Amino acid sequence: MPSDAGLPQHVAVLTLAVSDLARARSFYEDGFGWQAQFTDGDVVFYQLQGSVLALWRRESLAADAHLDAAQLRPGGVSIAHNVGSPEAVDAVVTAALAAGGRLVRAAERAPWGGYTAYIADPEGHLWEFAHNPGWHLFPDGRVEIPPRTD
Repeated sequence: MPSDAGLPQHVAVLTLAVSDLARARSFYEDGFGWQAQFTDGDVVFYQLQGSVLALWRRESLAADAHLDAAQLRPGGVSIAHNVGSPEAVDAVVTAALAAGGRLVRAAERAPWGGYTAYIADPEGHLWEFAHNPGWHLFPDGRVEIPPRTD
């Protein structure tokens, strides 16, 4: 329920426009081990922890938004997947690359104390795989930013 200050801090569905739905689906299922919750041949939905990732054929998403399909292309957004250790970052990067991802930045220590890498999925969507020792990672994959102390 929105408050007087605005919308709740939540994203329900993140939709990625894809040109090749079968290739994109294979990347997420083979690389991440995810299972589709629903598909109709035009869109695939993956149930995440409290939200949904959708892969939607570029032409269909454009038609739904009343846009030209050329206007929907990967842009200046990255999606992050946090894991519990630097070794887990290396493992998930290896799996994503084996499933057709492209290495953008090799895993390395970050100036903020973590360990991070970037890959692009087969459609060019940018994924960061990170271990952030300052955040709490729950067993189900949810993250919690510690309260500010200043």
